Amino acid sequence: MNPPSEGRRELDSVVINIELTLVSIIQGVALFFLTDNARALISTRQWGTFPYVAAGLCVIFIFWSRSIIHTFTLIKWPLEFGHNFFYIACALGEAILFSRLDSPLAWFQLSAAYAGIVWLLFIYDMRLIHARIAESRDDSERALYARARSDQLLNIRLLVPLLLVLNLVSTLAIWGWPDLFVARAGHIWLISAQLLSFIGYLFYTSRYFTAIAPLLLRSRRTN
Repeated sequence: MNPPSEGRRELDSVVINIELTLVSIIQGVALFFLTDNARALISTRQWGTFPYVAAGLCVIFIFWSRSIIHTFTLIKWPLEFGHNFFYIACALGEAILFSRLDSPLAWFQLSAAYAGIVWLLFIYDMRLIHARIAESRDDSERALYARARSDQLLNIRLLVPLLLVLNLVSTLAIWGWPDLFVARAGHIWLISAQLLSFIGYLFYTSRYFTAIAPLLLRSRRTN
């Protein structure tokens, strides 16, 4: 396959800059909602909401880190509108989620809905991976996109569904036994489990980036 033209490289660069700008803006908006709601709750000494604030911060960390990796790995010309619309929808979901830091039932209900949107995003983005595989020009690019495909499938088939199930189970537990999980603050165990799952996913994301960084560098050198 012929190498990309100078014009194509410039368009790729423009699209990457658009993607990075969008990610920065929408996660900045999400952080504002988290900070604003957390400040109001902490100022009234509602210390039981602190794990929810920490979980919300992890949500931002996860979305930002995954978006950055995705941008440097897969984003090229032409601009993918559907993918970016999903990003905006996720930012809206985060903003609504962060408004319910003091309501365990609503938090897990909205977390389940948010996980569903993220799941659809992973499924939708498989088309980007297939496009990159189809246009790959050498072994370094093929190895990079094959690793990205494996990661995407792991998220679609296991990691995101497990998170969705955790949120649904937590929702049912709080709804079915409010005396235990609300009146007696048993929801702390549920949010702790969610927070630990987020921290574990951040470690996984860090290891994934460490693994693909050499492949990404080699693929850029051949362009």
